[in-house]
Amino acid sequence: MASRPKLSGIQKQVLALYRGFLRTARLKAPEERRRIESVVSAEFHENARSVDRRNFVHIEYLLRRGKKQLEQLKNPDITGLATLEVKK
Repeated sequence: MASRPKLSGIQKQVLALYRGFLRTARLKAPEERRRIESVVSAEFHENARSVDRRNFVHIEYLLRRGKKQLEQLKNPDITGLATLEVKK
């Protein structure tokens, strides 16, 4: 059985943030849940492609920004994402 490579601390934080968004999306209305999941997935995939893995300052900035957005999304009065926009 092949073992998986160990994840760095930042990689673990990114995955935890991603899972946090998906868990929080489950608490919203079904149509908004799909929209949140779609936007979050697109944003994370775009950053995975465009951000250099060695640019820790930028990655930490994105983590801080994501944590703030997640905390806002957890508020029951917030129905969806308005500030997270995927650039096309």
